[in-house]
Amino acid sequence: MEVLTRFVLRHRWPVLGAWAIVFSVCGLASTQLADLLTNRFTLPGTDTHRAERILEEEFGQRTTGAFTVVFRGEGNAESLVPQARVAAERAADELPTGQLVSVAAVSDDVVVAQIVSNLEPADSKGRTDEMRQALGVIPGSEVFLTGQAAIEHDLDPVFAEDLLQGELIAVPIALLILVFTFGTLAFLLPFAFTIVTIPTTLGIIWVFANFMELTTYLTNLVTLIGLGIAIDYSLLIVYRYREELRRGSPRDEALVTTMLTAGRAVVFSGTAVALGLALLLFMPLPFIRGFGVGGLIIPAVSVLAAVTFLPAVLSLVGKPLDRVRLLPKRWLEQRADPESGFWAVLSRFIMRYPKLIAGATSALLLLLTLPVLALELGPGSNEGIPRDLEAVQGLEIVDESVGAGATAPSAIVIDAGSAGGARDPAVEQALRELARLLEADPEVAAIRFEETPQHVDATGRYLNVEVVGANDYGDPASLQFVDRLRGDIIPAAGFPETAVVYAGGGPPAGKDFIDLTYSWFPWLVLAVLIATFFLLMRAFRSIVLPLKAIILNLLSIGAAYGLLVIVFKWGAGEWIGLIAFDQIEAWVPVMLFAMLFGLSMDYEVFLVSRMREEWDNGATNEEAVVLGLTKTGRLVTAAGLIMFAAFMGLIAGSIVGLQQFGFGLAVAILIDVTIVRALLVPSAMKLFGKWNWWLPEGLARVVRVEPSPLGAQRARNVPVAASGD
Repeated sequence: MEVLTRFVLRHRWPVLGAWAIVFSVCGLASTQLADLLTNRFTLPGTDTHRAERILEEEFGQRTTGAFTVVFRGEGNAESLVPQARVAAERAADELPTGQLVSVAAVSDDVVVAQIVSNLEPADSKGRTDEMRQALGVIPGSEVFLTGQAAIEHDLDPVFAEDLLQGELIAVPIALLILVFTFGTLAFLLPFAFTIVTIPTTLGIIWVFANFMELTTYLTNLVTLIGLGIAIDYSLLIVYRYREELRRGSPRDEALVTTMLTAGRAVVFSGTAVALGLALLLFMPLPFIRGFGVGGLIIPAVSVLAAVTFLPAVLSLVGKPLDRVRLLPKRWLEQRADPESGFWAVLSRFIMRYPKLIAGATSALLLLLTLPVLALELGPGSNEGIPRDLEAVQGLEIVDESVGAGATAPSAIVIDAGSAGGARDPAVEQALRELARLLEADPEVAAIRFEETPQHVDATGRYLNVEVVGANDYGDPASLQFVDRLRGDIIPAAGFPETAVVYAGGGPPAGKDFIDLTYSWFPWLVLAVLIATFFLLMRAFRSIVLPLKAIILNLLSIGAAYGLLVIVFKWGAGEWIGLIAFDQIEAWVPVMLFAMLFGLSMDYEVFLVSRMREEWDNGATNEEAVVLGLTKTGRLVTAAGLIMFAAFMGLIAGSIVGLQQFGFGLAVAILIDVTIVRALLVPSAMKLFGKWNWWLPEGLARVVRVEPSPLGAQRARNVPVAASGD
């Protein structure tokens, strides 16, 4: 760290020039990112994926690249069919590989046309505007273009608006907190740091988006979480630099010391965040792997900027900015007093009553975790998006006329085993029995196959049966239908042994998504716990502190899960505009765990690293805890509140999945920096005493640091640099 910092200081202008180039190139690339993002779920190795491949290769269509055209007239729907067919054909011509496969009256006043294609969702949604123009106007009727691709197209500006709204909430709050924390113009430095890191991160993600399937949510995630992380890291470094300057250190030496202490903590913090999120790359779901890409790049860019860009900027403008006070000098000096400040008073109170505080806070967290027992997971739903979009309005008309599952039907694909096998009498008999069984199921609103040319492929080997559900594809009733379909209905149809039947499409995809995600999630959790333990053992040079950090993080995450149930499933958040929804989207707990486990370690590393530094300088356990909390408590709280504000920006949006994700992150961070780091951590460390700093010699060799045996004689005033490896 010292070598790197001195190199940066010697070449500060070339370093800043390199960052300017990176910022310009990546900023330009980031403006092209939205067109490459999608909400599609690809599910490798599942029946859904196998059915999707057959539909794409043999029928020239993808379920996610399809459109539904809805015509609602004032008279007889049958008389509207010819005009609807002509209009739908014009729309299909605007969609590369588009095929009009059916036009039918579905009620007295509604006609529905189905257009399929083999385009990826990111490509098909981009043709929505042209298709709407081609549909034109039919006198006496309303025309709506809907389907999953059209819904994604209409949601893009909603995401952009929600992002802007979130920034309008997060940035002013972050600004006020930084002004309050610094008291001088130095508060501008974290913002400069953020302005560099977020566009750079989005630009790098643009490269990956050209080769990977990345979710539409990623831009919101990177921008708001990137804001919080970047300010956290810059806050710690800038504040420590000011502390070293007040001690009388020359500018460059103050920066070197800052990077040896706060900079080292930032590297470990960023590694902890990146570690948790990088493990998402091993999930078998492209949707979740996309979050892993974004989550890996955010802290990586922030750490790189923290150890290169920030020292260069501080060396040039740090002192001039710090001379301009925004708060009264007397007030700033009183707040910084280690004897009478709030954090000094709080830390001494905790040292007097550690058992009471540790017991009360632990009980509260366990109580908040209990509602997890009522957690109900779902794959997401069209019910959780704004209702004023054109595609959603068309969807609602189809819902009323056919069934809520009309735009995301189940796709039953039969592989008869050989060319022409679809005409085998045994297959035809099984197909009729399948139709009879489906019609008898209460969840089936309609069956589409014989009236469409997409029923049999050109070779006569494959058959395609669409089943429209009475409920939306993510509804619990739809997911229960998938179990009946695969476990009872298809086996009872009696297909010959040479035939293989796959159930894919809407509800089966949702079921497969949940099953596949949570078959891997426990292993993800285990891997994160093990990797984090060894990382923190190296950072803290202790075996007790990493175990304590992991247990407390799990408590705060469990409390966040419980509050999700209370606020969304039980509707406790409706009064502040949060959308009540029975299910928590299945990706949310996974992402919450990965994000929160890393982000919580930020504050753990910030706080405990300073305590370790005081311990290494000869303080007793109680003195180290008090001094560490006094010197970093304000920083950890300010950083947490800024992160809380950033996540509140997600809550302000109108997409229920993002509301759930943002709320979970925000409330967990708030719990973490108030209950856990400010109260539970110092009280637990008081109770553990000298065991906090114990590291057996064998484990010390594994992580390549000096051992910390109990009762070892320690000299006071050990230089800070000696607290390294």
